[in-house]
Amino acid sequence: MSMPPKPGPRAGRLAQMLRVDHAGEYGAVAIYRGQRAVFDRLPHKAETAALLKDMEDGEAHHLSTFDKLLTERKVRPTLLAPLWNAAGFGLGAATALIGEKTAMACTAAVEDVIEKHYAEQISELGEDEPELVATVRQFRDDELGHKHTAETHGAESAPGYGLVSAAIRLGCRAAIKIAEKI
Repeated sequence: MSMPPKPGPRAGRLAQMLRVDHAGEYGAVAIYRGQRAVFDRLPHKAETAALLKDMEDGEAHHLSTFDKLLTERKVRPTLLAPLWNAAGFGLGAATALIGEKTAMACTAAVEDVIEKHYAEQISELGEDEPELVATVRQFRDDELGHKHTAETHGAESAPGYGLVSAAIRLGCRAAIKIAEKI
């Protein structure tokens, strides 16, 4: 993998980025687990459960990568991991209980924020961190794939889509700001 960053202000910003990315992937895995806790119990929703499992596996791969990067670069994870776990699982389960389309609306909203977040990081990193940029770029593409999947499975047809989507996006943006520091 990559070398630890050089000391200085850039190292601090890189640590924030990695902490946020790790926290986001941790939360994403929890969301999918919450959704699957509902859909895995519904035999007529086996296809949805399998789709969610596939997307969860992608997020678990991202999380594993950020676990390694945090260790390599000696960056502490967010202190709020237990909160992200509970909040993510709760959000996933709640949206799944409302229905399949609302679960997909949740995925689309989360992935929309994360894709934009990753795009900003790619731009900010520029050519300074080519390995990290390549990783973040691949993960951004994966997130776009998840968003597209959610949209093709009825995300925008969810009851109260605009409100649900806006609330989830707001929560994601707040979580990003909080995870940078804590």
